[in-house]
Amino acid sequence: MDIRNPDRRLTDSQRIDWLRLIRSENVGPRTFRSLVNHFGSAGEALARLPDLARRGGASRPGRLCDEAAARDELAAARRIGVSLLASGETGYPPHLATIDDAPPMLGVRGNLDVMERPTIAIVGSRNASAAGHKFAQALAHDLGDAGFVIVSGLARGIDQAAHRASMASGTVAVLAGGHDRIYPPEHEDLLAAILEDGGAISEMPMGHVPRARDFPRRNRLISGVALGVVVVEAAYRSGSLITARIAAEQGREVFAVPGSPLDPRAAGTNDLIKQGAALITGASDVINAVRPIMRRPIELPAEEPGHAGPETEEPDASDRSRIVGLLGPVPIGLDDLIRMADASPAIVRTVLLELELAGRLERHGGGLVSMI
Repeated sequence: MDIRNPDRRLTDSQRIDWLRLIRSENVGPRTFRSLVNHFGSAGEALARLPDLARRGGASRPGRLCDEAAARDELAAARRIGVSLLASGETGYPPHLATIDDAPPMLGVRGNLDVMERPTIAIVGSRNASAAGHKFAQALAHDLGDAGFVIVSGLARGIDQAAHRASMASGTVAVLAGGHDRIYPPEHEDLLAAILEDGGAISEMPMGHVPRARDFPRRNRLISGVALGVVVVEAAYRSGSLITARIAAEQGREVFAVPGSPLDPRAAGTNDLIKQGAALITGASDVINAVRPIMRRPIELPAEEPGHAGPETEEPDASDRSRIVGLLGPVPIGLDDLIRMADASPAIVRTVLLELELAGRLERHGGGLVSMI
C-alpha cells in the first residue's frame, strides 16, 4: 500500500510560515492545526496572532518567531542532514500524521524510506534485567526479519537493546531534544550507527536541550509512529507506562511482556496485562495482532495546501462572555461547549483560539479544553 501523499507538498514560503507559526509563543500542535484550518494558511494565521491574543485577554503580545530565525533553523538542520517536513510529505511517518497533536513540522534525519514502512515500538526500563535485554533483542530482531521497523527512544536499557538488534532491518530513534542535542550523550555513537540504514525524528528546534517535561512529549511520538507498542519491562510510574497509556489513547495496540511478580521491573507490565494489554511471548503474537490494522487506509487531516479557505464568522463581546463563562478548570468537550453556548462552531473555535494564544486555555486529548 502506498501511504505517501504526493499532493501534500509545501512551497518554500509555506515551509517558512509553518515553522514560524509552530515556533511562536502559545502555539502547540493542536493550536497550529486550528489556526491553519481557521484562517486557511499559516501566513494568514501569523498576521492575526497579535490581535487574537489581545482579544483573548493577553497583557502583552505573544512572541512571534521571525522569518530570519526560521531560515536560520532550516539552514542549521540542513547542515547535519535534517529535513523539516510537514505531515503528509514523503518521509513524515504516516501513522504519526493521524494523531490529533501530530507535530506540524518534524525534523527527520537518515533514510526517509524507512519512515514509511510498518513500525512497532519497543520500550522499557532503563535499568533492565539481563532477561529483559535478551527478550528485547530477540523480539526486535524477529520483528525486523518480518519486515517491521523498530522505533524506540534511544534511552539506556530496553531502548538501546531494541535499537541495536534491529539496525540491519531498520530502526528509528525518537529524540527528546534537538537533533544536535542527543540524550544520553553516550548514545551519540549509537545514533550514528542507527542512521546508516534507519533514521531519527524530533519535533524540537535545533539546539534544544531536553528537559524532564520533554520526555512525555517524545513518548507520544514513539507510540504515534507505530502500529503498536510493546512494553518489555516497566516499574510502576515509569515513562514506559506513560507511553502505553498514550498509545491506548491514540488507538494503538498495547502489548506487555509478563515478568516475575518478585521483580519490581515487571510490576508495571504485569499491571498492564491486568488492565487488558495483550500478553506476548514472541514476535508472532505482535504480528498476528497488527496484521489486520496494516490493511486499513490511512486518512490524513486536512491542512494547507488544499484547504477550502478561512472561516469568516467573528465573535462579538456577548459571544466571548458567554463562552468564557462556560469554561473552567474541568475539561469540557468542544461539541458540548458549542451546544451550551448556542453559538456556531466557527465562533466557538475563534474564542478558544483567542484564549489559547493569550495563555489562558489548555487543550487536552479527545477534543477537550479547560481554562488554565
